[in-house]
Amino acid sequence: MAGGGEGNGWIKKLGGGGAIVGVATLAPRLLGHGAVPEWLLATALGLGGLAVVFGSCEAMIKSVEGIGKRLGWNPFVAGTMGGLASNVPELVMLGFVLAAAPRVGFIVTCLTLHIGALVLGVYSGFLPRDTTGHARLPEPLVKINTDLFAAAAGVFLGLGLVMIMLRAFSAGDHGGEGLGVLDLTVIGVALLSVQVIATIELVRRFSGKPGESAAADPAAEPLPSWGSIAGYGVIGLVASVIGGHAVGDFADVLVAGLAERGYAEMVGALLLAIFASAGAFAMIITSHSRKMFDVALAAAAGQVSQVPFVVLPVAMMLLALLAVTGVVPTAASGAVLPIDLETTSVVVLAFPPMLLLWKAIQDDGQVNIVETAAMICVFGIVVFLLAVHG
Repeated sequence: MAGGGEGNGWIKKLGGGGAIVGVATLAPRLLGHGAVPEWLLATALGLGGLAVVFGSCEAMIKSVEGIGKRLGWNPFVAGTMGGLASNVPELVMLGFVLAAAPRVGFIVTCLTLHIGALVLGVYSGFLPRDTTGHARLPEPLVKINTDLFAAAAGVFLGLGLVMIMLRAFSAGDHGGEGLGVLDLTVIGVALLSVQVIATIELVRRFSGKPGESAAADPAAEPLPSWGSIAGYGVIGLVASVIGGHAVGDFADVLVAGLAERGYAEMVGALLLAIFASAGAFAMIITSHSRKMFDVALAAAAGQVSQVPFVVLPVAMMLLALLAVTGVVPTAASGAVLPIDLETTSVVVLAFPPMLLLWKAIQDDGQVNIVETAAMICVFGIVVFLLAVHG
């Protein structure tokens, strides 16, 4: 698992991006509100926040690389763990959105799955291929992630149909108006438990023994210390929170501006979903640029499989908590998450991408150019329809 995170470029990104975010944050307080145009401050927050996110991802790559070397993990397993960590800025941003607008926050959460699926489809076209034009995929992706894709397809189809039936027949404890605290909590806990089990199985079945890689190569460089691994991890996580919050502020201004100009709500939600996924995208780009293809693929696949089983359940449980504590309002019927066209469509239309991903990967453990084209076509059409008609 060589080649990741060399040099001090990540320090420059953290320092430079952090300085820009700091200036943009303090300028209104020091100079007074209105002294600097809002669009300029928002742009600075966006650019600075993205730089910090990219730097944080490089720090997290160094951390997971170190853990992988110490525990004998292969690159895909290490990349999956890094992908889990890259969800932090997304969860931070979604937390603020859920507190301010619960319905929009749920829509954005589901849309990150559609954006992630499209990115995975596009990225599959950049994978190294053999003479037959096939890109062979890592065994953990074929054996674990395809199970998660199939499970997610069942979850979204089942949940979407239930939402349609509740609304059509005005059924349930909340008269078909929406899902309540108990609904969100039970669904969230169930989904999150799947990711916990899948992660345990991934490490148990596909990681090596501690020190295995070092023992196989006597000339290998000394193993990184646990202190340095923890240091890189803490830096990466803290920086990702700062960068994610800054990017979220930029996205809020952008979405508000689009709404003022009459753009559909779903367009703004799609943009929020794109910026919410900045951490995962940074992990993919950074890893691919260093030719760490398994790590990049793990981040791309994880951005799809981890949304239904990490991001969505955390968002649901957080929404239930916000409702119980009175931070977000509930309907007279007790419904927290409304059931309407937008909330239902983002759930039901998540079924086709999950089904296609399962079939494309599970059949032979490879991806060819036809499957890449099919994924881009289907995922692109779904995103387009959600943006235009959602």
